[in-house]
Amino acid sequence: MQIIKGGNLPLSGEPMRVAVVRRSGGPGQLEVDAAALLVDASGRVRGQHDLVFYNQPVHQGSGVKLLGNAQGEGGVVADWLEIDPGGVEASVERIVVAASCEGGTFADVSDLYMQAVSATTGAQLALYEVEDATTETAILLGEFYRRNGGWKFRAVGQGYASGLPGLAGDFGFTVAEEPAAAPGPAPTVPGHLPPAPPLPDTVTPPVPVPDAAVQPPYPAPQPPASAAPRTAPVPAPLPAPVLAPLPDGAAGTPYPAAQPAPVLAPLPDGAAQSPYPAPVPPATAAGAAVPRNGLPAEFGPDFPHFEQSGSGDEVVRVDVPITAGYVVVELVKEGDGATEIVTLDHRNQKDKEVLFSWIENLRARALVDHDGHGPLRLHVLTQDDWTLSVRPVSTLRTLSEGRIEGHGPDVVAHTGDAVDLAIRTRGDEDGDGFFEIEAVRPNGKRDDVFSRWDKGRGSAPLTAGPRLLVVTAPAAWSIEPREIGTGSFWRRRR
Repeated sequence: MQIIKGGNLPLSGEPMRVAVVRRSGGPGQLEVDAAALLVDASGRVRGQHDLVFYNQPVHQGSGVKLLGNAQGEGGVVADWLEIDPGGVEASVERIVVAASCEGGTFADVSDLYMQAVSATTGAQLALYEVEDATTETAILLGEFYRRNGGWKFRAVGQGYASGLPGLAGDFGFTVAEEPAAAPGPAPTVPGHLPPAPPLPDTVTPPVPVPDAAVQPPYPAPQPPASAAPRTAPVPAPLPAPVLAPLPDGAAGTPYPAAQPAPVLAPLPDGAAQSPYPAPVPPATAAGAAVPRNGLPAEFGPDFPHFEQSGSGDEVVRVDVPITAGYVVVELVKEGDGATEIVTLDHRNQKDKEVLFSWIENLRARALVDHDGHGPLRLHVLTQDDWTLSVRPVSTLRTLSEGRIEGHGPDVVAHTGDAVDLAIRTRGDEDGDGFFEIEAVRPNGKRDDVFSRWDKGRGSAPLTAGPRLLVVTAPAAWSIEPREIGTGSFWRRRR
């Protein structure tokens, strides 16, 4: 299943092969190396032996292996790891898959993604595509972690502009400890995709099927009309398995089984029974002028808000005229299934991920950078009833209102002076889950403001507006602006 940054999903615990995939531009291009870090409950490695990389390809205690590097047609390159969760030492809480590059940054690395497949059947278990890399020279792609006696996968996507030294500092080792020997040349293999190294004799190889037998939930992404051509991400590196037939009448949903709803702490006496904020009412009637909230017009156009209700998977055509710029997509959904929204291009194919969440009774907002070429088209994928609204950024809540609360993905406006943000996040049903705040400037540049991987409190400085604050959250959260220097929360560790 393909998930977005911060998303997580359960795993069966079967042996896996994990590929770090990218596209090389040829000789002289960036060198990318994959690695695995085995981390204990403290969030750090226990020693040099907990690193798996090209000069130390096998972890002796847990059997995690770096199998090698392979190349395919079109410059596709994959580094393959082998992980058997059943053989991992009990003291290892997480296996973090990372990558580093030399000669540039990950903004220069094309089609970077991480994929986990079954070591016995080749079935895809998880797929995470990195779409927002900028100045990073080291990046945490994803992690496999223990939860309630089983294993889960989370898409991380956290980068380090400071490179390996910054990553090493967070995980308790130094780059200087690594041997200085250079990796050997990568083997070249024929075929369109880079396959994993040969399976051991004791493992049954995957059963190949015709190309049309298993279809992904979406066709390969296509570039926007105004962008330069972009090569679509490579599909599963291993042959697709023969899947067992679904029970009669079962829906062929691309989502795994729904997660149980989190058990929320009791609300204070007299408080509203729903922990979710009420949906924002329409700003204006159709055709009326839309008031601005202090954001400059270059952030996005004003237009009459659009609203449509539906049930299950449905394509929505936003039939109000919208010029180029940012718009806000708001979804109100009743039910406990997974929810995803993507934009569609002029070929009716998936273009960009807008929103993905497992939250029950979702109330969420997301930001879309509309190119203005034709009507905005959105694909809502869920099993539940929903109402979708598209409205201008001028209708967003602003930090000038004081403390702001939310439950899941959201967008907030900041138009005032520099402040310190006092931040609280409750985490998902396991008490963790990725929480992040990004600040979008009028020129489209995004700045990382704050992120953490579990529930708790923190603080972060925020420069003067105007900014659009994009919040990624697995559950309830709050942010409160305070005068600089007056915050009492501890700051996040970098």
